[in-house]
Amino acid sequence: MQTPIYFSHEIRQLEQKMLETGVADPMGRAGQAAAKLARELLAGKTSVLVIAGPGNNGGDALVAARHLKAWWFKVSVVFTGEAAKLPTDAANAMQLWREAGGELLDAIPADGKWDLVIDGLFGIGLARELSGRDLELVREINTMNLPVLALDVPSGLDADAGQTFRAAVRASHTLTFIALKPGLLTAYGPDYCGEIHVDTLGIDPAALIQPTGWLLEKSEVAAALKPRPRNSHKGMLGSVGILGGAPSMCGAALLAGRAALKLGAGRVYAALLADAAPAADMGQPELMLCSPEKLFQLDHLNCLAVGPGLGQSPQAVQWLRQALETELPLILDADALNLLSIRDDLRELTRSRKGGTILTPHSAEAARLLSSTTHDIQQERVTSAVMLAKRFNSLVVLKGAGSICATPEGEWFVNTTGNPGMSSAGMGDVLSGMIAALIAQRLTPQSALLLAVYLHGAAADDLLEQGIGPIGLTATEVTEAARTLLNRWIYPNPDIS
Repeated sequence: MQTPIYFSHEIRQLEQKMLETGVADPMGRAGQAAAKLARELLAGKTSVLVIAGPGNNGGDALVAARHLKAWWFKVSVVFTGEAAKLPTDAANAMQLWREAGGELLDAIPADGKWDLVIDGLFGIGLARELSGRDLELVREINTMNLPVLALDVPSGLDADAGQTFRAAVRASHTLTFIALKPGLLTAYGPDYCGEIHVDTLGIDPAALIQPTGWLLEKSEVAAALKPRPRNSHKGMLGSVGILGGAPSMCGAALLAGRAALKLGAGRVYAALLADAAPAADMGQPELMLCSPEKLFQLDHLNCLAVGPGLGQSPQAVQWLRQALETELPLILDADALNLLSIRDDLRELTRSRKGGTILTPHSAEAARLLSSTTHDIQQERVTSAVMLAKRFNSLVVLKGAGSICATPEGEWFVNTTGNPGMSSAGMGDVLSGMIAALIAQRLTPQSALLLAVYLHGAAADDLLEQGIGPIGLTATEVTEAARTLLNRWIYPNPDIS
């Protein structure tokens, strides 16, 4: 079953439906779940600092504090709001805390010693820059050098966008309630959330509100993979065309072609635009190099990847247009995207294509395609990816930390595999080749996109576990690791019979 992701306004709708369907005491459930996780994290230690803010997030924290106190933990509570202005449920939580003998502090004691901090300052309702006392409190928590359990979302992090409201708590663990939110998973979210835990508070969110966003998970994306029959041959495994390799940029096309070969395509042709292009790839002689003219004469191609090292010359425009006019599944990357952003005719051809189209922009390329800025794209990564998919009638992956895959129908997926080692040249070229290889092997464009994006990051993570990277990790190494993982997933038993 896929794990749904919801925006904050959808979480509010789910909270209302919980009340309408008679779900009892959601704050009590949230606070108890937080206390149980805190007890696990304390692992025999005894002292907890709880920061309770002025709203329902603070109420959750007060419930957690009460349970921990009842379990004989030493609990100090700092309350930052005004008791008279608390929402009803949070006010009840404060009253129960006081009845249990709990005290409220106005500030973090300078001489205190704790084993864990529970951050219940602000939840998903925060929609302003932190300032004054709140800002100082967040900064103080971040300098304490203690494990931090954030409730619902680290205080100061935008739960929808993954951006910070000037500053945010850096949590070791985040316990999010009801369902995942996109801001925990993309942009700066992974840097602030630590390990993410989900407690649905006893409901099935997808039964109450149909989600449009989901988490990419191995069990889902790898479901399309099947072992090869013994009687297979290269013609059964598809043919990929790579179009790019302008002067001084042949390496990009070769990286994409090598990735397509090593991810299982039967035949791969790299059509290079450079006049002085090599006649053969001596590092991968199985890759067939040819001219663009020759590529478009082939009648057995199953898909095309256009853009790695393409450049923006008149010849590049000509060959991109010819690719768009085919009915082959098409992956557009790099300069193919940049050309779309400046030419109305190419954009219209893309929108009207009958073959499947996949766009693979990073944030700067997405900004050009949407006549926006990189900053604005990063502020609204999910919305931007969905807008691109609808505007270009294409599947889209908006690359970056927490890559967003989107469909023209408005569905979207967040990928959480990958690490900072992927911030190096050629990674996007490799991803394009991987997608192309999977399409050539008869996966649907959407299945190929989701699997390739997940596998791309998982390969980098596998290398990291082996002590390779993050510094100095290369696209070539990721290709090799992706091949290893793909085979491991399809053939967990080495005996392929």
